[in-house]
Amino acid sequence: MREPRGLNELTEVDEPAWPLLEAELRAAKVPVEVLDADPANAAATLLRTQVTVRSYLGAVVFRTGGLLVDDGWLRVYGSPAAHNDRRLPGLARVNGYPDDPDADWRPAAGLVVAHDVLGGTFVVQGGTQEETGLPGRPGEMVYFAPDSLRWDAIGAGYGAWLSWLLDGGAEEFYEGLRWPGWRDEAPSLTGGEGLTLYPPLWSAEAHQDLAGTSRAVVPLGELLGVARETSLQLDGTDPGFLGEP
Repeated sequence: MREPRGLNELTEVDEPAWPLLEAELRAAKVPVEVLDADPANAAATLLRTQVTVRSYLGAVVFRTGGLLVDDGWLRVYGSPAAHNDRRLPGLARVNGYPDDPDADWRPAAGLVVAHDVLGGTFVVQGGTQEETGLPGRPGEMVYFAPDSLRWDAIGAGYGAWLSWLLDGGAEEFYEGLRWPGWRDEAPSLTGGEGLTLYPPLWSAEAHQDLAGTSRAVVPLGELLGVARETSLQLDGTDPGFLGEP
């Protein structure tokens, strides 16, 4: 067993990522709410994640209680927030971390780092495709798409992905998955809620007339569970762990 790195090793680094990320957050082309981190929770979550603050992931975990991007359409997980009216869970809870820092612990396939209101799931690929069953290279961002019930490789790591989203990439990424008035619906959701559509998002009817679907607020965990079960029923493929929001 390896010894986990201590807090000083993770935080006392050259060129920490936070100043650069903070500047990007201030200049973001989409609305972003940065939840305040609780110092004790932030330290504990960073220790359990075992990444340094030189990385954007480490910066988000250590300096924020999470990010609500594009009026809350996308939730990027950090550490449990100090004042969390939106009830956004922390990265440790979403991924089922062990209680104590463990340098040898790894998520089964990859680290769940964000969800959108449709149940789309962003994961840092945790190994090779042969090892995890997910597309992409180790460390690459992959996305479970609720409209296709399949995983897609993003083609970038966590830092580049987050910078791209803040620079307006979400509009391109979600083209065809947003309906007129979505921006009025997303901000009212808490971090533990999502939107279920009828006809379902993966159906031909929804693809033909997304604006004509009816939508209901449901627990995000329920939405993820239905997506996993539906994928199994339709083509016998289990997408695997989608997080525990």
